[in-house]
Amino acid sequence: MLPENDLNIVTKEMGREPNLVEQGCFLNLWSEHCSYRSSAPLLKTFTTTGDRVIIGPGDDAAIIRFGNGWALAVGMESHNHPSYVDPYNGAATGVGGIVRDIISMGARPIALMDPLYFGPLDNPKNLYLFEHIIEGIAGYGNCIGVPVVRGEALFDESYSGNPLVNVVCVGLAREENIVTASAQKAGNKLILMGSTTGRDGLGGASFASRDLSESSEAEDRPSIQIGDPFTEKLLIEATLEAIGEGYVKACRDLGAAGLAGASSEMASKGNLGMKIIADNVILRETGMTPYEILIAESQERMLLEVDPDDVQAVLDIAAKYDLNASLIGELTEDLSYTVMFKGEVAASIPVKLLTEGAPTFERPSTEPAPRDAGEKPEMPEDLKQAILDILSSHNVASKKWIYRQYDHEVQLRTVAKPGDDAGVLRIDGNEGIALSCGCNPKHTLLDPYQGGKGTVIENAMNLAVKGAYGIALVDCLNFGNPEKADIYWQFKQAILGLGDGARELSIPVVGGNVSLYNESEEFKTAIAPTPSIGLIGYTEDVTIAPSGVFTKEGDTIILVGTTKDELGGSEYYRTIGKREYGMAPAVPENVSQIINSLIEAVKSKKVTASHDLSLGGLAAGLCEMCENMGATVDLSDIENDLRTDDLLFSESYARAIICTSEPAAVKELLKDVPHTVIGTVGGNELKISGKEFDVSISISEINKAKKSLLNLMME
Repeated sequence: MLPENDLNIVTKEMGREPNLVEQGCFLNLWSEHCSYRSSAPLLKTFTTTGDRVIIGPGDDAAIIRFGNGWALAVGMESHNHPSYVDPYNGAATGVGGIVRDIISMGARPIALMDPLYFGPLDNPKNLYLFEHIIEGIAGYGNCIGVPVVRGEALFDESYSGNPLVNVVCVGLAREENIVTASAQKAGNKLILMGSTTGRDGLGGASFASRDLSESSEAEDRPSIQIGDPFTEKLLIEATLEAIGEGYVKACRDLGAAGLAGASSEMASKGNLGMKIIADNVILRETGMTPYEILIAESQERMLLEVDPDDVQAVLDIAAKYDLNASLIGELTEDLSYTVMFKGEVAASIPVKLLTEGAPTFERPSTEPAPRDAGEKPEMPEDLKQAILDILSSHNVASKKWIYRQYDHEVQLRTVAKPGDDAGVLRIDGNEGIALSCGCNPKHTLLDPYQGGKGTVIENAMNLAVKGAYGIALVDCLNFGNPEKADIYWQFKQAILGLGDGARELSIPVVGGNVSLYNESEEFKTAIAPTPSIGLIGYTEDVTIAPSGVFTKEGDTIILVGTTKDELGGSEYYRTIGKREYGMAPAVPENVSQIINSLIEAVKSKKVTASHDLSLGGLAAGLCEMCENMGATVDLSDIENDLRTDDLLFSESYARAIICTSEPAAVKELLKDVPHTVIGTVGGNELKISGKEFDVSISISEINKAKKSLLNLMME
């Protein structure tokens, strides 16, 4: 049960040794997954407040002011370990859980994003995980009617045996309908509404806080929840109706640690106690013990605080939607978490000890020896083939097979669809939001600080090319075993970099999740450090968002930003088998100026097409824009004495391609931001030349490469 040190702390504080039910509560609520024991001190370095922040970290989701009485609910979660053991249900319930986090704040979910990370698909197990995780996300999201508008799919050997399934959800609410998870008043009643409670998901929180092993699939399958999206859809409507009628005083999704987690945290946040009658919980299976009733993570359940006079009205709403609901307890003045079962006390715990008593600490961290970047590899003799190889790599190639599984049109808000730099949604009139997600783990592996900082910059650039600026950030910090000093150093540096990048752009970090112990005994690997984020942007006019591909013959092509010899961690080095060489890109000092100038250029309505540069560098970015027409590009005027492969494949941060029919006006808007006119849109091929090279690739060759083995193997 409880680790010896934790047991000693609890015994001392309670004045007695906890019974088995109480130990189960502590085991789950004091787990790394729930209590952030290794990360809480580091997370406190984030700036979490801002003009738009109504509710920051600590609730089921953050609440951001949009305007005109509207508010956005934003959350991000992981379901990594469950998705390895049972990929379909693990991914599906990851979607279900983050959606309920949004509902519990009184918001209707309007968009999902899914940053995903897999091992190479030439491994049959990885291919199986990939296919069924995508199927799980699509199966759940499509059924509940929430569009998946953006995502990421990256492939690396380090994710073999430990795929990452991160999900972002955004919801919309009127400010007056917002509720929180903080209990309001002693004497108010607690209603558990939704699915019945079974033994599925037992110990899920503690399961998420340990390494995976070869035996995980068999041993840990009881820890995997089973989702029912049809019940979830009913729960969405019933919860929002009850909130809209003013019956709900506080609300909490039943996620990690099940009823024990949701109920004790609700009471603690309101500085109240709670009495639970476990007999009143509607069960799916006979003979369940109080331990199982409290800890089970059965899906599609919501805990509601209700005034005694409104209990019947809420039960009637549940019946209207054919949902189970029962009165299971009440809030008390006494700061005790008490559970009754068959007339006897099954648990009696000081509520603050349970929810806030887990010791947190910074673990020892060791910086590795300075890295030798090695000698710069020789350039490939066939540049055209090098470009095509990058385009056809799974990381760069079209992800159409993935996002065509998702319904991204439902709710009719989507303006920019999956496959673009950012998703764009209409919210109120022409005002809207832009959404981006993900990170570059290869950069973070080489330099955790710059990789963390670059994660913010890359996502902010995705918004900027659509004319939007970041207003809130949520994160999902995926790392290996924090008990290893080198892993904890990666974790710490990535957090510091992410925080500094967010501050530089004045974007508050309003919530998120930490997922540690992402290691696989089977493959003897820890994942690459993966500080994945979801970035929410605001745009005053969704109609100005430029296309991500060339659209107008004769347009001038402008490269914005500075290209440097920064090939470390690049897709180019990976494809030529030199992934261990080079230094990771560093974020430029003038990054905020670049982003702001780019946004102003787009807002002028003089930009016809725009595209952020990231994986594969300039060459890949130009090819991605050649969907229907080509371009003639001359890179001779770019200085810095760069080698040809630096020019074509560097992944320097804060760069973009923009196209315009009014180059003089756009150049004036860019002012002091580095930019170079590099070519003209037109023709049926992409011609790229420089001082020492000349490459021509037809549109058909580009499109064939972008389809790649990823799409062909899934047809």
